[in-house]
Order: sequence, then C-alpha cells, then structure tokens
Amino acid sequence: METRLAIASDHGGVELKRVLIEHLRALDYEVLDLGTEGPASVDYPDFAERLCKAILAGQAERGILVCGTGIGMSITANKFKGIYAALCTNEFMARMSREHNDSNVLCLGGRVLGDEVAKGIVEVWLNTAFGGGRHSRRTGEIRVIEGENIAE
Repeated sequence: METRLAIASDHGGVELKRVLIEHLRALDYEVLDLGTEGPASVDYPDFAERLCKAILAGQAERGILVCGTGIGMSITANKFKGIYAALCTNEFMARMSREHNDSNVLCLGGRVLGDEVAKGIVEVWLNTAFGGGRHSRRTGEIRVIEGENIAE
C-alpha cells in the first residue's frame, strides 16, 4: 500500500498500539511508530503533538492515537490546525468520521476497546473515502471556523 500511517500512544494505549502496528504491517501499510515504548507513565499530549506534527510535515498521510480512553488524545490533536481527529468506539463512527468529516487522525481507547474491535474500527477507517458533495461544504465551514480561531 502507498499510505504511510503514523501511530502513537501513551502508557494506557501502548499494548493496543503494538497489536495495531502488527496488524497494519500484515496489511502492508508502512507504519511510523512515534512511541511510547512501554508501560511507564508518560504524558499523552506529548505523543499527540509528535504525531500531529509528523502528519503536518508530510511524514505520514494519516495517524492513529491511542490512550486509555482516546479522549485526551482527541482533545489534544484537535488543537492543531489541519488535524481532524475523531474518537471512534465502533465501525459506524469510523466510517462516518471519514465519509462525512474527512478525519485524518483516528483516536482509540486502549482500556475500553478489545483488540479485535479496534482492528475492525481501524480497517473501516482506512478503507472509507471522504464522500465529498454536501460534506465538502460542511468540512469547508469547519476549515473557515478553524482559520478564525486557531492561530498558526
């Protein structure tokens, strides 16, 4: 596959991150692992920032962030202009986040999702294209709001 994905987690998501990296590589995705590496407590904003900056710099097309619930990662990621992070807990949310919202970062909770459920969410998210049409108008409105409210 041509898509390069970045992935990062804090200590609460490190085990699920490992499972997802193995799964993504088996599906022939190139995966850029941005940490963390173990169970020692770390601050999730540091890893969200690392991933968002990698996407904005063109080192990856899309990214996956994993913390205990996915909430902290999604809040942090959405502070970056040009990052559209979606916290998804099921495949329907993953599909809609791509088809309707053109998300470029998927956030998952390592302590709330089983491995197989998370794999399914990731696959749907990766295989769903942005729908365009009326959704383009709406994502355009988001970008206008973003431009007015998020400094460079």
